[in-house]
Formats: sequence, C-alpha cells, structure tokens
Amino acid sequence: QVHLVESGGGLVQPGGSLTLSCAASGFDFKHYNMHWYRQGSGKERELVASINPWGTPFNYLPSVNGRFTISRDNVKNTVALQMNSLRPDDTALYYCFVIHDSNNYWGQGTQVTVST
Repeated sequence: QVHLVESGGGLVQPGGSLTLSCAASGFDFKHYNMHWYRQGSGKERELVASINPWGTPFNYLPSVNGRFTISRDNVKNTVALQMNSLRPDDTALYYCFVIHDSNNYWGQGTQVTVST
C-alpha cells in the first residue's frame, strides 16, 4: 500500500521561503528515486526535482535550479523540497511522486501560493 502524503504548503510573499515534506510508506523507500512535481492552474504538470536513493539530486527544473533544494531522509522515509526566493510563478499544487513496481503513485498535493 504505497502512500505519499505531502505537507508544508501555504501562502508566502515573493522572495520568501517554504519547505515541503513528503512522508512515504508502504514500500522500501530507501531503494527508490523520489520526485517532486507541480501543476499551476491551467498549466501542465511539470517535474521540479528528483533525488536518487543515496541522496543525489537530479532533474532540477531550470527555473528553480539554485533556488530549490531536494533532500531525503531514509530513516524517516521522507523527501523534502526547500524553496527559497519564491516567485509568483512558483504558485502551484506540489506533488510527491514515485514509480513502484511499474505503477505511478502520487500524493494528494500541497498548495503553494506566492503573492503579496
């Protein structure tokens, strides 16, 4: 029973910071790549960042590279997305994602809104 639960979203001013967390259960977390996606209103879902089992990030979206940092804790079975210097166009529903046994699993999403 793969289960992903995101938390940490909210309203933040431009230039502010926010850290999202995804709690994973139902699979051997430490052996899987983990991913953060986001989808703005009326826009296509896009990959924000990925992280391999031993904690090396990859696939940073160019527009977030240098501002966002993906990390994981293989003891707590969590993956985080630290977001700095937030911009209005970062406003989106952010999702945690994993491929397990050829199936796609998504969390419920957590809303991030960047506005004055």
